[in-house]
Amino acid sequence: MKKIKFFAMVLLVSSIFLTSCDSINHIVGTGAKGSTSEQAKQWYILFGLVPLNSVDSKAMAGGATDYTINTQRSFVDGLIGIFTQIITVHPTTVTVTK
Repeated sequence: MKKIKFFAMVLLVSSIFLTSCDSINHIVGTGAKGSTSEQAKQWYILFGLVPLNSVDSKAMAGGATDYTINTQRSFVDGLIGIFTQIITVHPTTVTVTK
């Protein structure tokens, strides 16, 4: 019984501290020329299957033809996900740099 409790504790601690942040970059045109950026949160429920809001990256670019879109799940997004895990909310940060 002690081994099972120890294994469960190791699994719990590693699932909290060994989480990774994922990031996806999309380059539109030749990519961002400056450092002006706009950020928005995309919220999903049901394990990321159903979006709660719509983040329009093209509208965030404001008519620019060359920009970079970075979609990432950061450590803070992971912390939010831990506390909202009962209702399976998963936040994602979308950043558009022009």
